[in-house]
Amino acid sequence: MKGKIIRKTAMHTVLAAAILILCSFAGAKLLRHSQNAASQDGVAKNGHIAFIEDSLAIAIEKAKSEQKFIFVDAYAKWCGPCKKLKSTTFKNKQAADLFNKNFINLSMDMEKDDGIKLAGQWEINEYPALLILDTKGQIILRAVGYLDADQLINFGRQALKKKL
Repeated sequence: MKGKIIRKTAMHTVLAAAILILCSFAGAKLLRHSQNAASQDGVAKNGHIAFIEDSLAIAIEKAKSEQKFIFVDAYAKWCGPCKKLKSTTFKNKQAADLFNKNFINLSMDMEKDDGIKLAGQWEINEYPALLILDTKGQIILRAVGYLDADQLINFGRQALKKKL
């Protein structure tokens, strides 16, 4: 009898620890989302595009509520041109102003979690892939490769000419 109680106590302790870890992870993801969402008010904070990280569901929900297209930076961590986009183009004030005001911006690592499935669904074979999605998550415009700020601004303007 005593052995069963000890095993149950140990099992409850492990279960409680697992729940605590999952809650911590979920809380960190929500905090990161709220910080990113708070900076997507149309004004470039620190002169950069504000992205929601790795959550298409949150981006779609936000796009529906705000009636905006979704701009997706589909990247891989090892990709040189992806890193250059983040360090230059996405920090351009004019590009940031346009995208923060008119789009829900989503940055997706295509080699982890949901990104793996989406890479296949979106037929992404090269990085970086820049996508514009409608509020249903359907691709309406695509560009592949590094874009400088002027090219990205033109890409965004081209998307805004389409109907949501």
